[in-house]
Amino acid sequence: MDELGAWQWGLGAGVIAVAYLVRGIAGFGSGLIAVPLLALILPFALVVPLVVVLDYIASASQGAANRGDIRWREILPLLPFSAVGVLLALFALSRADAELLLQGLGVFVIAFALYTLSGYTPKQGAARGWGALAGTSGGLIGTLFGTGGPFYVMYFKARGLDKAAFRATFATVFLIDGAGRLLGYAGAGFFTRDFLGVVALALPLMAVALYLGGRIHTRLSQQAFQRGISVLLIVSGVALLLK
Repeated sequence: MDELGAWQWGLGAGVIAVAYLVRGIAGFGSGLIAVPLLALILPFALVVPLVVVLDYIASASQGAANRGDIRWREILPLLPFSAVGVLLALFALSRADAELLLQGLGVFVIAFALYTLSGYTPKQGAARGWGALAGTSGGLIGTLFGTGGPFYVMYFKARGLDKAAFRATFATVFLIDGAGRLLGYAGAGFFTRDFLGVVALALPLMAVALYLGGRIHTRLSQQAFQRGISVLLIVSGVALLLK
């Protein structure tokens, strides 16, 4: 990591601040923003574990603050499938080329951004059976790219959770799912002394951005806010494919 220049660290700090400001406002989205943008300037092997650690801590703070709103009946069916997804991703990480992973990330964020721009909303009252797909996809994509949240977001919205229950339940499932990812990364040797030093530097920045985001009441409608994020994701996804 010593070969990284000051401009890279500076841009990285800016990306983290923006990503967790958005999470503070919307309740999710930090990984979707941080991972593709950070991957343009920092090593992919550093970016994904770093964002997973930061998201894990953010989820712990959000889940603990709203324990009464957690819907455990919605979480428990997801967990076995999330574990399967994590194991599949760790297997892929041990064999996949970093360049291929970056291109896969680019395709994924563009696809999700286009899905968001389409305005499609899952029909509420979806069967719990869809949790198998949501859990496996969330564990797999979350471990590979640090961005598994969209699958849980779509599932919980389809289950009809209100805003308070959605925030608390999403944070909790990410907390449980994230524990498996962190154990996997630790077992694979990602958590070096240099890596932990970067985490220590990023934590205060994340905490401040998350706090400020939670107190910002944007005048933008939810739809306009999501469109802006989607455009940012498309730009970053295209940049990854061209990198």
